[in-house]
Amino acid sequence: MTVNEILKLIPEQTFRDLAVETKVDSQVKKLSGELMFKLILFSMLRSNKLSLRVMETYLQSANFKSFTGYDVLDGKYNSLRDRICTINCDYFEQLFNTIFGIYNKCLKEEKALSKADSTYVALASKLFSIGMENGTSDKKFVKYSVNIKGSLPSKVKVHTAQSHVSEDLALRELIDEDDQHKENIVVFDRGLQSRHYFEKFTVEKKLFVGRTKPNVRCREKSNNILPPKPNNSTVTLTSDTTGNLINQDEKPTQAQYRVIKGTIDSNGDAICFITNILDEDPYQIAAWYKQRWEIEVFFKFIKQHLNAKHLVSRSPNGIKVMLYMTMILATLIIVYKKLNKIGSYKIARLKFELELDNDAIRNIVMMCGGDPDKAPHFFNST
Repeated sequence: MTVNEILKLIPEQTFRDLAVETKVDSQVKKLSGELMFKLILFSMLRSNKLSLRVMETYLQSANFKSFTGYDVLDGKYNSLRDRICTINCDYFEQLFNTIFGIYNKCLKEEKALSKADSTYVALASKLFSIGMENGTSDKKFVKYSVNIKGSLPSKVKVHTAQSHVSEDLALRELIDEDDQHKENIVVFDRGLQSRHYFEKFTVEKKLFVGRTKPNVRCREKSNNILPPKPNNSTVTLTSDTTGNLINQDEKPTQAQYRVIKGTIDSNGDAICFITNILDEDPYQIAAWYKQRWEIEVFFKFIKQHLNAKHLVSRSPNGIKVMLYMTMILATLIIVYKKLNKIGSYKIARLKFELELDNDAIRNIVMMCGGDPDKAPHFFNST
């Protein structure tokens, strides 16, 4: 499936409808929400280290004008800076949500497993007035909490308050606000341990698989018989019990949970899973948890190949805008990668960019009265 075919799955009317709904273009003459969306997307794809000056330069490029369909574009870097800092972030959030919905169905991943986790971006304290501290005086951090449903990011949150260093708070908010989790399964690591939130998820029918300490306190109600170990399992389970967890007030939880213990085959380390799924094969629970690693691969992808570790804007609004745009670009590249069975994120990103360039050149040739079909070999990027 070509890049052009993938992009056409997003109805053009979407941009106009959301612009009206969010009033993103109220009292704006030049840099519309749709133009900013396309400029940031275009610039992210082509620059290894995006900046406002880079975006200003791309705004004047023939390729970008061909990509947007505009003949004359004007905007200085300070205008771009001000627009990113003040533009209604809801426009980009709703675009992200809409685009996720389109491609989640395209990949047939409506019922896919979700993985939730967080990552950090650091900046020198003298350049960043907000952000978290971690005990060092020369760095401050922004925290991104992300949910991946199947292959694609479905929900993101930006945290700069010190309180959100706690994953109990950051991941709880992420899972709370993502409707994808209802009657579905979300997997997370050891950062989220609050019994109160476990209870909340269970009441809301949000199924989860997490990891906890082997000495977790549980008032056991039953010991479950372990099934035979599957040939492809990388853990050996030693116990599977169901009961009520004990919270910090020494009180048992209302709901019952399963505590599944075992050892990792590769190194012999102990591992302990916690879940509110009471009727599933314990080795399947372990297999679901293992899929959590996919979100670590995703973080590596957006930091190495989409430059997510670099902050173009240091305002809270600008950070959110750029994060939503990063998630949108990541979604497009992942869809392209999967549909075209490309093994590497790096190669998928490069091929995606080359196809956009070829389409832009073809359009320019036709606008000048030429026929690009006379030299088809020039436009074959496969």
